[in-house]
Amino acid sequence: MIRLLRRVLIDFIDLLLPCSCLACQKTLETGEALLCISCRLKLPETNLHSRPPAITKFTGKVPVDFSVSYLYFTKGGIAQKLIHQIKYRGKKEAARQLGFWYGNRLKDESDLILETDLLVGVPLHKSRLKQRGYNQADWIAEGLSDALNIPFSTSLLQRHAFQGSQTKKSKVERWENVRTVFSVTDNSRLSGKRVILVDDVLTTGATLEACAQTLLQAGCASVAVITLAITK
Repeated sequence: MIRLLRRVLIDFIDLLLPCSCLACQKTLETGEALLCISCRLKLPETNLHSRPPAITKFTGKVPVDFSVSYLYFTKGGIAQKLIHQIKYRGKKEAARQLGFWYGNRLKDESDLILETDLLVGVPLHKSRLKQRGYNQADWIAEGLSDALNIPFSTSLLQRHAFQGSQTKKSKVERWENVRTVFSVTDNSRLSGKRVILVDDVLTTGATLEACAQTLLQAGCASVAVITLAITK
């Protein structure tokens, strides 16, 4: 109840106040969206899509075709501020906008996504989804879908156990925490499909690794990963 009231209050304040930059809080000018021009020019873009690394956080763990991320995530940096706004301040539209921006970059500058059949957001457990009101990964996937003209699904992959926050867990603890919590709802719709998993931040990769293994075991021809941000 408290979280719901907080969410309503945040939405009400957003209606009353002028739109501001999600990074520096400066009032946005006409034509600016999400970020002011200054902050958008400062986005810590990785450009990994133009030179995807041969060795990724999934190498030797699960066969992922490629793994690319839009921004570098650093403590106190713009990417962290944006992810915080998306996950904890209800800015789901920001997730879609960032996904759309990166989707356009991928479309114009890379051929990685040419043969992709489907985008799939990393699912939240139903209790976390109810608490937050939306899954930020699905909104990122929707933005990518709009830019790339690739369909996305919010129902084929599900999380059937709630493990709590992964933030303070070690790499081993993160993997043990998620390795058996995902399942596919309809194998026939995934059989032979080339799927891209979508999430907000790539840290150790444990959650995405578990999702990728689940999708491959369900018959996907290949799995790749796109995230808004990646830790160095």
